[in-house]
Amino acid sequence: MSTKDFIEKDYYKVLGVPKDATEAEIKKAYRKLAREFHPDANKGDPRAEERFKEISEANDVLGDPKRRKEYDDARALFGNGGFRPGPGAGGGPGSFNFDLGDLFGGAQGGGGGFGGGLGDVFGGLFGRGAGRQQPRRGQDVESEVTLSFTEAVEGATVPLRMTSQAPCKACSGTGDKNGNPRVCPTCVGTGQISRGAGGGFSLTDPCVDCRGRGLIAQDPCEVCRGSGRARSSRTMQVRIPAGVSDGQRIRLRGKGGPGETGGPAGDLYVVVHVDAHPVFGRKGDNLTVTVPVTFTEAALGGEIRVPTLGGPPVTLKLPPGTPGGRTLRARGKGAVRKDGTRGDLLVTVEVAVPTNLDDKARDALEAYREATAGEDPRTELFQAAKGA
Repeated sequence: MSTKDFIEKDYYKVLGVPKDATEAEIKKAYRKLAREFHPDANKGDPRAEERFKEISEANDVLGDPKRRKEYDDARALFGNGGFRPGPGAGGGPGSFNFDLGDLFGGAQGGGGGFGGGLGDVFGGLFGRGAGRQQPRRGQDVESEVTLSFTEAVEGATVPLRMTSQAPCKACSGTGDKNGNPRVCPTCVGTGQISRGAGGGFSLTDPCVDCRGRGLIAQDPCEVCRGSGRARSSRTMQVRIPAGVSDGQRIRLRGKGGPGETGGPAGDLYVVVHVDAHPVFGRKGDNLTVTVPVTFTEAALGGEIRVPTLGGPPVTLKLPPGTPGGRTLRARGKGAVRKDGTRGDLLVTVEVAVPTNLDDKARDALEAYREATAGEDPRTELFQAAKGA
């Protein structure tokens, strides 16, 4: 789409809507006409295909509020589509026998009576502002951090050293040793090129000549080799939220590599590794611990003290006849959840078998064995095995 076409074409007329049409009315008109003149519905009809292209072009401009305003402003400036040169311009009213690029300063930003103002108007409309680089998002960066078990449960702020692509300091990000790159002639400084996709549509790709930068170094910087980007290392304090688990990947928005020409920074992805704890384990939001108890505590019941992670011990009631392997629960003593509440501490009971007995203890156990000689805890086991 040339500047001349932009000024001469009446997109409102193409879509058949008034100049004060609402966005909804424009969208409705476009959809109706697009269905009517779509190439798939008019195979082999070049007129329908050309009409479809005009409709798509009009919708691209009028369907975008920003581009529509620029279009309206420009047409108002040029007398609603008919630029009428003064005496000596040649041709009849509304004719174009001179290059409007000269009027707007040319592709290289040369002089012109209107300076850069109109260049901004048409550059914004066509997405091809002469020499204007497109904002580029910064690089996503991935790093790793190792936390202690307690830090993972409670959360921690840790120093993190990361390396990413950033503007080269040697050439101030220009890619040129003298800081004077030239505008890429292929993409005219936009960093993008368009290619036809059929049916009146086009796709935009990064320019292969300037690698999407819009600029080409005349004397390439020796540090970044003309790319304008170099590896940069920095250390930053990163807050790791409470409750992270081993192997979890955390995304920190805007903490990655810096953007170019006003583009946003990339994201930082942190892979978390958690060291094991000598006492506690973890199951989701719950912590786990195995607590040994004596035979008499398990048989007769009682109260046992249980350690917690980073807090005072809790006392749990052990019911009489508690078998080894039973799990008790201490509520609210687990890991921190996303909503700020805590999981539970799951306490597994393990009956401790004494290995060293004095004579008194041995006699007591012998007496207990004689008193329970008629009981066989394996009777039900054999019955179940036989029945199966």
